[in-house]
Amino acid sequence: MDAVIRLVDISLNLDAYLGVAAEHLGAWLYAALFGVVFCETGLVITPFLPGDSLLFAGGTLAGAGILDPALLCGVLFAAAVLGDAANYAIGRFVGQRLLAGRLGRFVPPRHLRRTQEFYERHGGKTIVLARFMPFVRTFAPFVAGVSRMDPRRFFVFNVAGAALWVSVFVACGYFFGSVPFVRDHLTIVVLATIALSLAPAVGGAIVARLRRRRAARVGVERAGD
Repeated sequence: MDAVIRLVDISLNLDAYLGVAAEHLGAWLYAALFGVVFCETGLVITPFLPGDSLLFAGGTLAGAGILDPALLCGVLFAAAVLGDAANYAIGRFVGQRLLAGRLGRFVPPRHLRRTQEFYERHGGKTIVLARFMPFVRTFAPFVAGVSRMDPRRFFVFNVAGAALWVSVFVACGYFFGSVPFVRDHLTIVVLATIALSLAPAVGGAIVARLRRRRAARVGVERAGD
């Protein structure tokens, strides 16, 4: 329970923790950021790690002169690309066996099902679009691997999605992090960023549920006829 409370506290005060980490870790902070982004995108069992908020907060620190913006973007881009590549490889070569084994207990079926439905609708573009959708972002490359998406096609979408995701959130943090209101209310801004990222997934889930209900209602009416 204490670990959960600690995790929530870090998520809600990510800017303060990153500032303290920058003072104590120095250049090693880049390695820490790489590790978090790689795990969030590369390990199917860690979708809860901060992604969007971490990029935004990192951009804010870069805007404040604490981190080098070019190096930060390079590190985060590499982590995002390698993370998705590792996740895709896991899904392609051992995905089915993992889901049938113990890993299946750690993967929320609703998130996996939502990602599969999203992938079926959008195909390869899912790898790009999912970058901006927490949870779906973590499962999309795994599902692409399980579905045996062409590796070269996946690589193109992977690089494009990583470049877009990193540049958008780091740039937002870099340019808006110096605004007094944003700087003084960074936690609220980060939470709003997460909420906006979740909006497409939530909207898609609502639409899918309404369609299922409509289909079920039509089926009942036809059965009655």
